[in-house]
Amino acid sequence: MKLPWISFFAAGLTAFFLVVLTGPPVIRFLKKIKAGQNVRTDAPRTHYVKSGTPTMGGVLILGGLLAGVIAGMGRSWDPALRWTLFITFGYGLIGFLDDLLIIIRRRPLGLKARYKLLLQVFFAALLSIYVIRSGVMESLPFPFFSWRLSLLHPLAASLFIIFVVVGTSNAVNFTDGLDGLAAGSCVTAGLAMGILAVLQGETGLGVFAVALAGACAGFIWFNCPPAQVFMGDTGSLALGAALGAVGVLSGTALFLPVAGGIFVAEVLSVIIQVLSFRLTGKRVFRMSPLHHHYELGGMVESKVVIRFWLVGILLALLALAGYKP
Repeated sequence: MKLPWISFFAAGLTAFFLVVLTGPPVIRFLKKIKAGQNVRTDAPRTHYVKSGTPTMGGVLILGGLLAGVIAGMGRSWDPALRWTLFITFGYGLIGFLDDLLIIIRRRPLGLKARYKLLLQVFFAALLSIYVIRSGVMESLPFPFFSWRLSLLHPLAASLFIIFVVVGTSNAVNFTDGLDGLAAGSCVTAGLAMGILAVLQGETGLGVFAVALAGACAGFIWFNCPPAQVFMGDTGSLALGAALGAVGVLSGTALFLPVAGGIFVAEVLSVIIQVLSFRLTGKRVFRMSPLHHHYELGGMVESKVVIRFWLVGILLALLALAGYKP
């Protein structure tokens, strides 16, 4: 397979440098409109100093991502790439509305959870209709095995797609709790899913994934501790949906739990914590999501982030090792 290496480099570098160059004016604008983060009262005490840090920085990631895709692909957008962009920006819009309401109301909660979930399901359902009608996901390879999962019934396929996209989106949202954690984790998971997409013959999705990684890397420039800006739901919901869409449209959705193992661990910690408290009245973790458990255990924020990044890199490599052509 002959790969358009120049397209990958153009996508990643364009996305990275656009975010880095436009970051300062965008952050100044967010400060000007007082788009500051309202830290929740139940957050660790070390997070109180972050109150007032500009949020909604996900617009930087989305802008860099789009520029990277244009630089890498020009006007050659195949249906899979168009749908991935549609889902990404659709979820970005949901997050933007949520962040905007938080800013306007001056409180930590924006869109009501049920409305947010309804919109997420709506966009994912649209994707499922396209996937089922086009037949692009007739069977899915298992990591490390020669088995393939066949979703023969349209309803089963639709529910699976909705679960993957909505689940991944919210998992990244849960991970976005420490400076640089979600963005760095999306770099490694995004690159792994992009390589898998290329191995599946979806070069356009590979370029998209590289652009996503480049945009996230550029965002870390301003989001590393101490963060100058947060991505907000504008970024986290969009990034998770992007990873989910790449997995679905490239037929590598079953590799997502491996490549994005950090996100899986984060959301599972929340589920376990809630179930344990409701059933037994006791908590398994000091606090969920998982990164707060280590924070409250005395580990400084930057150490938690770097260690999670390292685990994320190992998981991304593991996902690639598990691919069997």
